[in-house]
Amino acid sequence: MYRRIQEALYMNPPMDKFDVFKEGKTQSFFESQQAIKSLCTYLQELITNMENMTEIQLRDSFLKLLQVSLWGNKCDLSISAGQDNSQKSSPIDSLPDFQRFILVDDSSMVWSTLVAAQGAGSSGMKHARVDIILDNAGFELVTDLVLADFLVSAGLAKQIRFHGKSIPWFVSDVTKQDFEWTIMQTMAANHKWMSASGVQWKHFMKEGTWSYHDHFFWTLPHEFCDMAMDAADLYSTLQGSDLILFKGDLNYRKLTGDRKWEHTVPFDQALRGFQPAPLCSLRTLKADVQVGLKPGQAEKLSSQDPDWMTNSRYAVVQFSSPCREQ
Repeated sequence: MYRRIQEALYMNPPMDKFDVFKEGKTQSFFESQQAIKSLCTYLQELITNMENMTEIQLRDSFLKLLQVSLWGNKCDLSISAGQDNSQKSSPIDSLPDFQRFILVDDSSMVWSTLVAAQGAGSSGMKHARVDIILDNAGFELVTDLVLADFLVSAGLAKQIRFHGKSIPWFVSDVTKQDFEWTIMQTMAANHKWMSASGVQWKHFMKEGTWSYHDHFFWTLPHEFCDMAMDAADLYSTLQGSDLILFKGDLNYRKLTGDRKWEHTVPFDQALRGFQPAPLCSLRTLKADVQVGLKPGQAEKLSSQDPDWMTNSRYAVVQFSSPCREQ
């Protein structure tokens, strides 16, 4: 459907570059201004105090921002059907209330992977590379940029590669235009710390610490276990990563093949051989697929909340590594 929309525009210049979903994405960004300001303020305070932070404090800050990026995935225009889905309150303040809704939390494994990747260079320099497979524009994209900024500023990553869609997709999915627009709008904000964040992000892009990439595979119907065959160049690129973060529900569905798995099937098994590098899915549940749960966990959820798999109230942080015991 989204490809047909794009085709109609493409064949009718001068509308061929027009994003029919731009207005909704823009509105989502501006309606989340208060949350964005508080998040950028939190980030700048962290960076200011970073030299004095212990490893435990650094780890705690990382886990908070990982959860902010996780819950940012609630803001999804393809689900809200045009309803207000913006983030109003401070995302940091909301985290304790959301903790009990995380059904699987492998965050500590993500941290361990980043720490282990730091000394990968022969000179002892920190050469870790993180790839973020983006989902939604608007507030969620800002949470991803804030997390990426922290990773670089804390020395946990030397390079961040963002992957978005090559055409407007699933209403609010990030395109290159959305990515660049968001950084420019953050720079231009009439708020000290929001603007400072945007200036830093622009600098990261200019010096190559950050880079944006798109590939036609992300808008094809294939599940990710087919990537090595159907998009060997992309799979090869991802193999160079120390950690891949997959954002959102659609990416989760493609990771697991959108199959009707038993809920207790291990995440590793549901990936069906897709293991280019250590990877983590950050996802709020919006579709009828979920693996990696403990025995009885799904049944308990179903009795408490029949719509637990689709109402975006619950979330998972699920990790898998090629080196891990299967």
